[in-house]
Amino acid sequence: MTATDRTPADLLRSALAADPARPLVTFYDDATGERVELSVATFANWVAKTANLLQDELSAEPGDRIALLLPAHWQTAVWLLACSSVGVIADVEGDPGRADHVVAGPGRFDAGLACGGERYALSLAPLGRRFVPAPPAGYADYAVDVPSHGDRFTPYAPVDPEAPALIVAGAELTAAEIVERAKGDAPGLGLTGPGSRLLSALPYDTWEGLSAGLYAPLAAGGSVVLCRNLEQLGEEALAKRIESERVTAVSR
Repeated sequence: MTATDRTPADLLRSALAADPARPLVTFYDDATGERVELSVATFANWVAKTANLLQDELSAEPGDRIALLLPAHWQTAVWLLACSSVGVIADVEGDPGRADHVVAGPGRFDAGLACGGERYALSLAPLGRRFVPAPPAGYADYAVDVPSHGDRFTPYAPVDPEAPALIVAGAELTAAEIVERAKGDAPGLGLTGPGSRLLSALPYDTWEGLSAGLYAPLAAGGSVVLCRNLEQLGEEALAKRIESERVTAVSR
């Protein structure tokens, strides 16, 4: 993080400039056995492609609201940073009927149909696979559309750090507030700077889960081991994961 970082997208740009090869998000799903590790560069590439999709396919503009009906997942983290890049409001578990567009995962597709705007479906299958044979009715398949978009992103309109950027658990935060809160949370989460590695099993539907699972590690120059369905992993196996992933702090 630098003194000029005012938005989550700024934090990602600073991380990319500092050390693009280091791990940023390592994701486990203990219901499927999936493990995915994304370096800063790989994560930033996904964010750029998704931000371009938002801007060009959805015609999303600063101030638009995107309902994210998604669990704690590496692709959810990508969408959160893509929203920040464009300047749209990421409404986590928000009312799709009040959103301009919706992004939904398994179990939330019916709810997402209440949105009158564009709808994207994520399979959340290992390696971000597409739906087979087709996405749910009323949705476009994110995995089909995102690869064709550019690896670099430039917003059509400047992103205002003081504009609303996130809604979670009924609280609205500006981009600058996200950065300041994340920076303030980092020491209490055991994130002491570069090399810090936080294992988080918290859901993304609260600020605490979003901070531990994405924003605070990013602000601290650290990384996150994001674990879904961790309750299915025994304590011995968890201890081995903490050791093998060189985890320095845990939130669960």
